[in-house]
Amino acid sequence: RWAALAAGLPESVPAVTVDRQCGSSQQAIHFAAQGVMAGAYDVVVASGVESMSHVPIGSQADGRDFLGPSVAARYPSGLVPQGISAELIAAKWGLSRARLDSFAAMSHQRAAAAWADGRFARDVAPLRELAVDESVRPSTTVDVLASLKPAFYAPGWESRFPEIGWHVTAGNSSPINDGAAAVLITSSETAARLGLRPRARLHSFAVVGDDPLFMLTGVIPATSKVLERAGLGIGDIDAFEVNEAFTSVVLAWQAETGVDLSRVNVNGGATAIGHPLGASGARLMTTLLSVLEQTGGRYGLQTMCEAGGLANATIIERL
Repeated sequence: RWAALAAGLPESVPAVTVDRQCGSSQQAIHFAAQGVMAGAYDVVVASGVESMSHVPIGSQADGRDFLGPSVAARYPSGLVPQGISAELIAAKWGLSRARLDSFAAMSHQRAAAAWADGRFARDVAPLRELAVDESVRPSTTVDVLASLKPAFYAPGWESRFPEIGWHVTAGNSSPINDGAAAVLITSSETAARLGLRPRARLHSFAVVGDDPLFMLTGVIPATSKVLERAGLGIGDIDAFEVNEAFTSVVLAWQAETGVDLSRVNVNGGATAIGHPLGASGARLMTTLLSVLEQTGGRYGLQTMCEAGGLANATIIERL
């Protein structure tokens, strides 16, 4: 509500907060589109924001057991932080440190090239002196990344999970970022009445739950589910945005789907651009649409892992 009022919207415009952790603004887009389709809304701003410098990740727990005794009873061995999930994924899919670092370096190179070519110019609203993603490092190389230490190693985790190779570092994970993004959603009839030109239509939606121990693998069944709902095959999709919370997530997804990485995160991903949690869903959507417009593609698919083993997936069609 306060964001809507701060934005200068009329007092008659309502607002609500959606919390699906990392997928919050992607879920907001789903809810907005579904509300428009149902005739409940005319025009919706679906947006997300996160200030990780102000509210550090995990701080809402404040040292408490926020899961409760019933979850502990269902998973008696105990659940793990996302970094350990990322390590378990790397181990299960046989992803080496070199593979993770190579993908991370490519993400930075792609993002740097996209900025240099002006491919982000239409997407970005400058905020005072800030007009460029600050975490993109054009000079990043595999050799530089190879010097970083494992970010999540602890003797207790090593004892419990001897299969982990300890390949996940700050360099092949998403950095700490602040950010915000928004999209405007309406029907074709309302757009015509308001003199707006639609850039894409929201084609299909899916949300899934998956193993909360691996936590980040939901992008795999979410992709299958949204394609089935859309009546499309993986080969029909021209561009993919798979959130790079950790590079192991994207590479495990790619191993299961077989998608050529030349169609995935074309303008760089969250390893370089950043993953301001609540904002990322809407940010990925703007990037995906821009890639489709830049390449002439028709269909784009966006998916992202979310806390607790959740994942959203969305297919859009460029108009």
